[in-house]
Amino acid sequence: MKSVDQVIVHHVVTEKSTDLQGDHKYTFLVRPEATKFDIRRAVESLFSVNVLGVQTLPVRPHRKGGSRTPGYTSKGKKAIVQVKSGQKIPALEVKA
Repeated sequence: MKSVDQVIVHHVVTEKSTDLQGDHKYTFLVRPEATKFDIRRAVESLFSVNVLGVQTLPVRPHRKGGSRTPGYTSKGKKAIVQVKSGQKIPALEVKA
């Protein structure tokens, strides 16, 4: 990868990802060519936390829009990053 800014696309906020924050896990949409090492390095440098593990899974394209904007979303990769116990990323915490 070229730089850590080009690895992470954005933080994913869903019901499941919010529940995972209790286990010190955060979900990100990342570039498809990013490796687990690239993701670990990007999260550690951007948020100043210690990463214990990275799990990745592909995101398949799916249909979007109605009759006005038919098409498909782009394919990608999702990463679930576990940080060291006691650490968290305050900027990404979702308050219930």
